[in-house]
Amino acid sequence: MHIRGKTPKTGSAYRRTGTMMVIAAVAAFSPIVVAKAYAFKLFGMTIFGEDQSESEQVPDPVRYSADLAVKTTDADLKKALEDSSRLVGDKDRPVSGDLGIVVKARDDRDRLIATLFEHARYGGVVTITVNGKNIDDLPPNPTFDRSKPIPVHVEIDPGPVFRVREVQFGGDAANRSPADYDLAPGQVAGSLAIIAAGDKIVEQLKSESRPLAKLTTRKAIADHRTSTVDVVIAAEGGPVAPIGDVGVTGEKSVKPTFIQRYSRLERGEAYSPEALKKASERLRALGVFSSVTILQADSLAGDGTLPMTIEVSEGKQRYFGVGANYSTIDGLGVQGYWGHRNLFGEAESLRIEGSVGRFGENDISNLDYSAGILFTKPGAFVPEATLKAGIVAKTENPDPYNASLITASLGISYELSDQDTASVSGEISYENDDDDAFGNNEYLTFALPLTYERDARDNRFNPTAGYRATLQATPSYEAFDSVIYSSFEGSITGYQAIGAEDNVVFAGKLAAGSLIGGELEQIAATRRFYAGGGGSVRGYGFQEISPRNDNGDETGGKSYVTASLEARVRITDTVGVVPFIDVGTVGPDEFPDFSDIRAGAGVGIRYATPFGPLRLDFAVPLNKYEDGASFGIYAGIGQSF
Repeated sequence: MHIRGKTPKTGSAYRRTGTMMVIAAVAAFSPIVVAKAYAFKLFGMTIFGEDQSESEQVPDPVRYSADLAVKTTDADLKKALEDSSRLVGDKDRPVSGDLGIVVKARDDRDRLIATLFEHARYGGVVTITVNGKNIDDLPPNPTFDRSKPIPVHVEIDPGPVFRVREVQFGGDAANRSPADYDLAPGQVAGSLAIIAAGDKIVEQLKSESRPLAKLTTRKAIADHRTSTVDVVIAAEGGPVAPIGDVGVTGEKSVKPTFIQRYSRLERGEAYSPEALKKASERLRALGVFSSVTILQADSLAGDGTLPMTIEVSEGKQRYFGVGANYSTIDGLGVQGYWGHRNLFGEAESLRIEGSVGRFGENDISNLDYSAGILFTKPGAFVPEATLKAGIVAKTENPDPYNASLITASLGISYELSDQDTASVSGEISYENDDDDAFGNNEYLTFALPLTYERDARDNRFNPTAGYRATLQATPSYEAFDSVIYSSFEGSITGYQAIGAEDNVVFAGKLAAGSLIGGELEQIAATRRFYAGGGGSVRGYGFQEISPRNDNGDETGGKSYVTASLEARVRITDTVGVVPFIDVGTVGPDEFPDFSDIRAGAGVGIRYATPFGPLRLDFAVPLNKYEDGASFGIYAGIGQSF
């Protein structure tokens, strides 16, 4: 994109007028484009990212002080400029040598000008002085008095806001409406909007199966007399072409035929940028590759198709990890796992995991134990299908019962679309219940869970928009009592951000379930319904919410409804506060009568990390049980739902 000033101004301060290229400046210096660097240290070791203390160990260190003055009442512009200035942001870090200050200042000037362009301030003036001298007047090899930090002053006169006067679309971009690209006459003519318009036109042409589409012209002519900008964008669509041969490079142990098949980029299919994006995301989601890049040829093959190459880099195939969770009610739990991501060359996953829970709440003989082996084969039979098999043995010892069980399962899931997944599996489970409201019993249960899931969230780990819905039906047969029953469950979570920077996210969850058929005592304790604890109604003990018999023992129920509402308020870039309320009821019949509704409320703290938010919640029951929990504190990783 070219910016050409029709009436360039003069002055001693540095100014970008005349014909100039700003695309590189915007890409290199825009605070929107430049990502922040993070470092994570554990026991004094840098696990990932850049260790700031190490970065400060520069040769010939020179200290400086910096201040920035902006002649504007526009608070958003002022903050953007302050955030863009590396001189100000890094003023506590030394530079290398006297010349290093000048180099950093010139870099900062380009960065600040790019920010002015983003805010349609094409007549802005950026003046930077070092030790009282304009950086353009300094000698090639300056020397400064280092007895104290060298003073650096940045002064910015943003000038007027420029608006769009006329837009011309040419070539295959002709006949398009500027309003569809935020470039209607009278709109603010920010450089990012102009760049985005050209990129969007090319993307639209490529989505018409024209893979060689490109911009031929993108320029903006700024008139300083009228503070307006004329925009000219032209594009060439090129021929319509389908996907051609798809090659694979960079693989080591993963079979290239599997990579090509799982990508679902088929020769002869219509080309689209969206298909390439989804293929890349799909391959990365396997967890086998540290990077995935899909490269397309610069020209068509002789048969008119577009050849492509999937370039991969394999990550470590074996992994292990440990984790922990804690609540004042449920005690401490620890988990560990070991896994292999590519057993037979087609991203087959094997995971061995174990956990011990409820430390501090039960004595050692009544802790919760779990151990399991899980196998997953993506692309089973067809690329959209995933085969899963597992066997898990565990004990559960909440207040209502003590259960020991072992469950084996085999199932398959199928991607109906990018958002929709259906799955079916078969389970066989043996369970021995002790200290249950119905005495000591054994159960042998055959089940056939059927699940449908739609995931329309914008982010799976920390969503700010969209929703997720699940439906599950589980026909079951208990062999010892020859009882047939079925469970039906559904849940929906929704997210909506508000505020200029999505600083507040309202999150809600509604879940319900019903057991139809059989009597409660004929159904294994772990298959009955309970509520309470960190995963449902906070403030209550784990599975504390339940119907009770004449002796006051929790029996579990045949129906439940729970609901949660949170306001996730971001205070800083890393810290958030979350007030919440949870409500739930569990009934003895197949449909809840809402005769006993329990509610808990509280507040939580979130701390953002590169691997998800750390969560700490405090909750109290609003209508506690007699001798029940009075409060609960819950800690974990990730949002509560």
